Amino acid sequence: MASSLVWASRAASRLRISTFRRGFASVTEHFKYSDSHEWVDVDGTAAKIGITDHAQGHLGDVVYVELPDVGAAVSKGKNFGAVESVKATSEIYSPVSGEVIEVNNKLSESPGLINANPYSEGWIIKVKISDSNELNSLMDSEQYKKFCEEEDAKH
Repeated sequence: MASSLVWASRAASRLRISTFRRGFASVTEHFKYSDSHEWVDVDGTAAKIGITDHAQGHLGDVVYVELPDVGAAVSKGKNFGAVESVKATSEIYSPVSGEVIEVNNKLSESPGLINANPYSEGWIIKVKISDSNELNSLMDSEQYKKFCEEEDAKH
């Protein structure tokens, strides 16, 4: 067992891959965050939604994303799809209620965009928000960072 770890460490070194645990995941300042690790980027009455860098880091390599249909209704705190990784399948919960007005079809061909760029290219759906007051119950970037640190400390 130890020899395979040494081999893996040497291989990682040759490939310039870090074998150390990654530092804390990034957050984007003006986004809102849910305690189930989804982010919301609000633009007027529309919001892009995706999973956070923290979430994708825990999931590992994303291999499939289940997307809802355009026109589907989503409800705050309810599941609207799933992300399948090499480690597990996780449901995605909507941080706001509304109607799906766009889905990121690029994820069907390239689900790894969630790993590579969770806050831009890896967005999942765009929703027309039905109740903007729901945004008040979400965390800002500082609150979310603290939430993740506390959650990681428990594990």
